[in-house]
Amino acid sequence: MNKPILFTLITVTYNAEKTLGRTLQSVATQTYPHIEHILIDGASTDGTLQIAQEQGKHLAHLISEPDRGLYDAMNKGLKLATGDYVCFLNAGDKLHTQDTIERIVGEIEFVQKQNLPGVVYGETDIVDDNGYFLRPRHLTPPDQLDWQSFKHGMLVCHQAFYARRELCPEYDMHYRFSSDFDWCVKVLKQAKDCHRLPFVVVDYLEEGVTTRNHRVSLIERFRIMCKHYGFFTTLWNHFRFVVRAMTK
Repeated sequence: MNKPILFTLITVTYNAEKTLGRTLQSVATQTYPHIEHILIDGASTDGTLQIAQEQGKHLAHLISEPDRGLYDAMNKGLKLATGDYVCFLNAGDKLHTQDTIERIVGEIEFVQKQNLPGVVYGETDIVDDNGYFLRPRHLTPPDQLDWQSFKHGMLVCHQAFYARRELCPEYDMHYRFSSDFDWCVKVLKQAKDCHRLPFVVVDYLEEGVTTRNHRVSLIERFRIMCKHYGFFTTLWNHFRFVVRAMTK
């Protein structure tokens, strides 16, 4: 490989002083050196910015200004991203181990033929406010991933989804809580090949914006699925979701 693979990790924050530190440390201590970490803050009123300045010496960009919501901030991060791959890492989330990115690179180099895979994706562990393991994510990534996979739900956590930068559209600002679902489907429609990583790549904080607004998020997700897969297919799959939940 002529040049190293560059990874852009984007963290979006607002009043995240309690959780941001472990995210910054997680990226700063990676054994793989070619990482561009971008932090977009929505003009926090707590100690978030101070923590970012003190613990974020490795940051390629640190912006703190008012925004129009989560996906506006994420779009700002995308515009600054120069990496081969882009992934979003929320405040409170962290890379699973110090060599996570190095292991991802090893997998990519092992499977690469002529071009880098359009998407690489892995497993997710759920953690609590203190970063302690709670359980694996209940949806398991499929061995073969394409845009049709998400008709069965968001099978890959957004924070475990590494997309080639040139495949990444802006997030649709019409959605307040589920634009990440729409974004992943759009990326997968363009990706010629995807590679599953056989290990956990991220520790995901259980309580996030989408979790706190679960009902509205589900309504948005239904609309997104109808857009991509059609109304009747979406309705049938949601019936199956209900049956699956009841049997569990």
